[in-house]
Parts: sequence; structure tokens; C-alpha cells
Amino acid sequence: MNTKAIRYHQYGPPEVMVLETIEAPALTSGQVRVRLCAAGVAPLDTKLRAGLLERHVPLRLPKVPGRDGAGVIVESSAEGLHVGDAVCVIADMFGQGTYADSIVLPAARVVAQPASLSNRQAAALLQPGASAWIPMVRTAQVSSGMKILVHAGSGAVGSLMIRLAVHLGAEVWATCSSANRDAVLALGATGVVAHDKEDFSTLRGFDVVFDLVGADTHDRSYPVLKPGGQLVWLVAAPIRERGDEFKVRVIRSIIDDDPECLRQVALLAQQQVLVPAVGQCFPLAEAAFAHALLESGKAPRGRIVLDIA
Repeated sequence: MNTKAIRYHQYGPPEVMVLETIEAPALTSGQVRVRLCAAGVAPLDTKLRAGLLERHVPLRLPKVPGRDGAGVIVESSAEGLHVGDAVCVIADMFGQGTYADSIVLPAARVVAQPASLSNRQAAALLQPGASAWIPMVRTAQVSSGMKILVHAGSGAVGSLMIRLAVHLGAEVWATCSSANRDAVLALGATGVVAHDKEDFSTLRGFDVVFDLVGADTHDRSYPVLKPGGQLVWLVAAPIRERGDEFKVRVIRSIIDDDPECLRQVALLAQQQVLVPAVGQCFPLAEAAFAHALLESGKAPRGRIVLDIA
């Protein structure tokens, strides 16, 4: 059995990605084969393709990129997952990715597609959703009455963090560009600081800051926190750890593909708490253009999605 997929045989610019016909693996016990209809395009995909993370994430080339996807099960040897089920999937970073018309995955990487989501939204759910849920629920344990600040609040992860924090009863503030201020306020944020016009570091009294940016943004986040507060960061630009100086906890939140996390993300999407923001959409064959747009910094708000015929 063959499948069409985007692959790169060497690290490099977007143009190293080509559409090819590859051999699809046979199904083994506990796995499903999913015919994909859409795939999310994440910043991580572009960094892996460019070789920027080669030391930390050594890939086996050639590589089919993509972590997030949505589609329909066409073959199943997994209990509780049936042919015809609409599902969201998250591919292993080291195996075949979702820029393909089909993929074979273990059951732990598959959840039922929430009926409230379109196929494109479903393809932008699990990786951003896990990146929001784990820092907020597992790491910081956000609860009602907390005051939190989310950096990059208009992004795929930041926007879901805002929605989730509001659901948990927190008072939510966010940073974003002035062009995205109204959109971030519409997510439920109490206050928004436009980083291109205002200085968020004058704010005070926060229990938690979620840093999705790093570098100078991280450095200027310390005064914002109460003594004993938490500065939770995800992998971004390098940081300078100043927790002792400001008497706060600095915690790197490690994002994984824990099946329970994926189930919780899907449940919250079904409840319309987590609603992925989809930006521009392109055919699978235009994956290189999608990567170039994302790397240019000119992509519109929301996750880029590849439509798979």
C-alpha cells in the first residue's frame, strides 16, 4: 500500500520538502490507519526541517513532517476505535508525520474528533491544546481567583491558554500585537498589553506568568510576579534564570503526548472551552509555501492548516 506524503531528505529551506509516493506500513496490534483530511503546520515543524534542533532532536531522514492531523479511520486493530470514526491524531516526533494522505498510529495517539470542531480546527487541536493544558493544569495548577499573564496571547497556544484560564476561573491578562488586541479580548482576557506600543513590565501582582517567547520578554516578566509566584516557560528563545533574585519559582513545563492529557484536551474542545484558531489554509502540495510564510513572520493569526485531498 502506498501513500502520498511531503518529505525532506536533508535539512534546509522550505524548498527541500517535496511531494512523494511512499510505502505505507502494515498495521499491527493496537494500531489504526487514518486517512487524513487536514494537517496542522506548527513552528516546531519549520525548526526541525531547518535543522535548528538537530542536536536535541536527531531525526531519521527522509522525514515526513507534521504532528497534528485530523481524518477518518480506514483500518483498525485497536479496541474501541472503529472504521469510519472521525479522529484527531498527534504523530510521534521521530516517526512519520501528518503531511500525508494517511498515517498509521497506536491508539494512544488518537482521540475522537469533537463534534463541535471542523476538520481544519481538529487538525490544529492536540499539539497546541497539550501545550496549553499541561503548563496551566499540571505545572502551574491554575485555579479560581488567580491572576495570570499569558505572553503571545494571540498565537495558537496562547489563545487556548486564555480560554482555558478563563474556564478555570482565573483573571487573565495577555500580551500581543496591537493589531490582535480586540481578538484577544474576545477570548475572555480581562486586560491586554500591546507589546508594540506598551510595556507589560509595569504590571504587578500576578500569581503566574506563562512565557511562550523567552529572551527579553522572559527577563522583563520577573517584576510582574508576586513574591512566591511562578514563571512557567516553554521552549522558546534562551532565558536568564532570575528566580532567587525575585523570590519566584521558575519552571520549565515539559510538553508530552500523555494520553490522559489528549483526552482532556478533546473533552474541553467538545465543551467548546478550547476552540483552535485556524489561519490560512493551503493544499498539501504547497507545504513549502506554508513553511516559508510561517518563517516570514507575516502569517495571520491562527494555525496554518494543510488541506489533504
